[in-house]
Amino acid sequence: MKLISWNIDSLNAALTGESSRALLSRAVFDTLVAQNADIIAIQETKLPAKGPTKKHLETLHRYFPDYLQVWRSSVEPARKGYAGTMFLYKNNLNPIITFPEIGAPTTMDAEGRIITLEFDKFFVTQVYTPNAGDGLKRLKDRQVWDQKYADYLTELDAKKPVVATGDYNVAHKEIDLANPSSNRQSPGFTDEERHGFTNLLARGFTDTFRYLHGDVPNVYTWWAQRSKTSKINNTGWRIDYWLTSNRLTDTIRRSEMISSGDRQDHTPILLEIDL
Repeated sequence: MKLISWNIDSLNAALTGESSRALLSRAVFDTLVAQNADIIAIQETKLPAKGPTKKHLETLHRYFPDYLQVWRSSVEPARKGYAGTMFLYKNNLNPIITFPEIGAPTTMDAEGRIITLEFDKFFVTQVYTPNAGDGLKRLKDRQVWDQKYADYLTELDAKKPVVATGDYNVAHKEIDLANPSSNRQSPGFTDEERHGFTNLLARGFTDTFRYLHGDVPNVYTWWAQRSKTSKINNTGWRIDYWLTSNRLTDTIRRSEMISSGDRQDHTPILLEIDL
């Protein structure tokens, strides 16, 4: 099975915009089409509460005619047009779809952050983890989220093996970002967030990229848009992951990044696994 995950940073902009960035985003779609994945997980869709429009669905169908889609948007009392997730999956698949709430603080459960697909012998679930925010104003809530999310994955894992993906908004170790020393108090690299991810893995999950590639350096999934040279200089962060239950590690075949060309922000990540 081939699976892809991508934080798109606005599905609407990617599908309907005419800016240079929108064109770069659609070029990434062309790349994903060529991959012919079984499942594509998309984060930060930023769609309205009612979900994709008719135009969005028509455009997605042109790119992915053999796929069905399921989406989850941010709804009140959370901010509109914020966060959000979507799965595209081949139409020969027939998963049970759930939209879990994990008892997260503030409006996090209303922000469309988790979708889970249940198959006969495994789960595939995606997450868009809340950012700790400017000035780390959401860090305490983020710590609660990390614990609740780890509890949720553990509950799934007790039933059947789990394949989990998404933008986890944390660089786990120093090797996972270009400039660790200057980012000690930056969102995504605080000791608290890194500990949260360590705790998640300790609950019985494997970072598939590190499992296959060890401590290979300078491989990232995100480059800041605010810096025009971040991708040219590869001053990136690895904050997007494919995780599996530990008992699935022998079935992992590939875990790697898919090139997004000149487009900064997140790049898609790929997992091939024998399920």
